[in-house]
Amino acid sequence: MSENSSNNEYWAANMRIIKISLVIWALVSFGFGILLRPLLSGIPVGGTDLGFWFAQQGSILVFLGLIFFYAWRMNQLDREHGVDEE
Repeated sequence: MSENSSNNEYWAANMRIIKISLVIWALVSFGFGILLRPLLSGIPVGGTDLGFWFAQQGSILVFLGLIFFYAWRMNQLDREHGVDEE
């Protein structure tokens, strides 16, 4: 496999991870917190409804989870393509 092909595969995988992460974050923060809030209003969580919880805390927690997932997955991808740091 040529170096250019390996670079293209690496960046394609990187962009795929970024796109999936952004879609998940948008779905949780905008979708659950704003668009689907009326549907989630009857589900109690921590003294408030689930829609409000997603808007205030859930999207932040999902964002933090995505950061750790991205770092973990990129470390794996770096090792697979031989560009990892020691």
